Amino acid sequence: MKILVSDPLSEEGLKILKEVNDFQVDVKTGLKPEELKEAIKDYDALLVRSSTKVTKDIIAAANRLKIIGRAGVGLDNVDLEAATQKGIIVMNTPAGNTISTAEHTMSLILSLSRNIPQADASLKQGEWQRTKFMGVELYNKVLGIVGLGKIGSEVARRALAFGMKVLAYDPFLSREIAEGLGVEVVELDDLLKRSDFISVHTPLTDETRHMISDKQFALMKKGVKIINCARGGIIDEGALIKAIKEGRVSGAALDVFEKEPLPPDSELLKLNNVVLTPHLGASTEEAQVNVAVEIAEVVRDALLGKGIRNAANYPSVDPESYKMLKPYIELSEKMGGFGCQLSEGRIQEVKITYTGEISQQDVSPLVLALVKGLLTPILQDTVNFINALRLAKERGIRIEEVRLSKEEEFVNLISLEIKTDKGIYSLSGTLSSNKQPRIVKINDYYVEIAPQGVMLIVHNWDRPGIIGNIGTLLGRHNINIAAMTFGREKPGGRAITVLNVDNPLSEEILQNIKKLENILSVKVIKI
Repeated sequence: MKILVSDPLSEEGLKILKEVNDFQVDVKTGLKPEELKEAIKDYDALLVRSSTKVTKDIIAAANRLKIIGRAGVGLDNVDLEAATQKGIIVMNTPAGNTISTAEHTMSLILSLSRNIPQADASLKQGEWQRTKFMGVELYNKVLGIVGLGKIGSEVARRALAFGMKVLAYDPFLSREIAEGLGVEVVELDDLLKRSDFISVHTPLTDETRHMISDKQFALMKKGVKIINCARGGIIDEGALIKAIKEGRVSGAALDVFEKEPLPPDSELLKLNNVVLTPHLGASTEEAQVNVAVEIAEVVRDALLGKGIRNAANYPSVDPESYKMLKPYIELSEKMGGFGCQLSEGRIQEVKITYTGEISQQDVSPLVLALVKGLLTPILQDTVNFINALRLAKERGIRIEEVRLSKEEEFVNLISLEIKTDKGIYSLSGTLSSNKQPRIVKINDYYVEIAPQGVMLIVHNWDRPGIIGNIGTLLGRHNINIAAMTFGREKPGGRAITVLNVDNPLSEEILQNIKKLENILSVKVIKI
């Protein structure tokens, strides 16, 4: 079997692959897209880091390719959908950079608090200005961590060792787990108001993009310090620059940016109280070795038929069973994503009920798919089919499975009940006659929804004119409705309206819908 390594990989990782007699390992870095497209035809596996862009065209040309391995956390340089459609397994290394990034975060916090880069530059210019670089201690200061996953948890441990008080906002983390770390779980607004330092550790999604912007800066303590080693775009750089100039933020330390490389005319480069590094979070010798060894081991084992680990798009199941279960796996993953966005509050328990013929099958891949879907809106590329249950357990989410062989309303039905600290949310799904996923019940409302794209969920009173008003408003904003469904408790009572739309919905449009007569609530779900 032939393996192509198209980005630099540490020798420790390459050695693992080269030791297998059946493997031919070719290292060809710096290939142009057309060169990679031609070369990939002959290979069974492709290993990349972040430089190689594995596009739809390249995947289409890969006649023999079975596995794509990414030595790193993210998969934004791999067309996951195209790979999945062609049956190519995509793997990554979700934990390889954890310690490296956590330590870099602490390095930036210390540099920011003691003005180390500025003092170093001043001294090298022949100056001796001790009073100019007065710093602050970390001891007894409040660190607010936005996203207490693996990296956020490691930052918390290190901050606690410095005598800091740690607050955390993470909608997927139970209070019990956080308290076991010595961390206080709070809502985002509370964290913003109380923290002396704020560090973000969430993936970049539509929901987290610019989650720290003008409104959030206005809530913060005067003199707060901001750190970002996660993803550029989580913090609105324009709003940050404004907050620094106004004195609301006394300093910032950034390793990631909205545009990378950072443009030479960026205003951030002109601010003396901002510490900048060029995306070095994973740039340690140990991290490079860790991700190279991990990706080499999982790719080796998969090619040799020894099991699949860290797969972003494939549950562990034999090919014949996978073929039969595939549409239910897709349904389960979509239901998980739908349920996550439907519910509010911290998830405590998840109950999955299988009814009908499907209950007689091995449903373990469905559980993995559903939990992966449930965690993906928040954790993004760090969750996959292999680690989904473990990540749920780490966050204190209890998973319960129930099988009912007796058919009820549908021949096969998957029901999901999510208990959070704010309530209980439920939905049910099945397959259409052509085996396409369908949501058929949301809480107490019967519906028929194709869970795909952008969906507008409206709770309203069952009154004449509701649909017309919503349709007119969307039409004025050039938003096309692809499909719609309705459900109600009783005539004139509470009802639900669900629309699949072809375009994203701005906050302005959502606010206008909320102002319509007889509208109770509005929510957007994206699958």
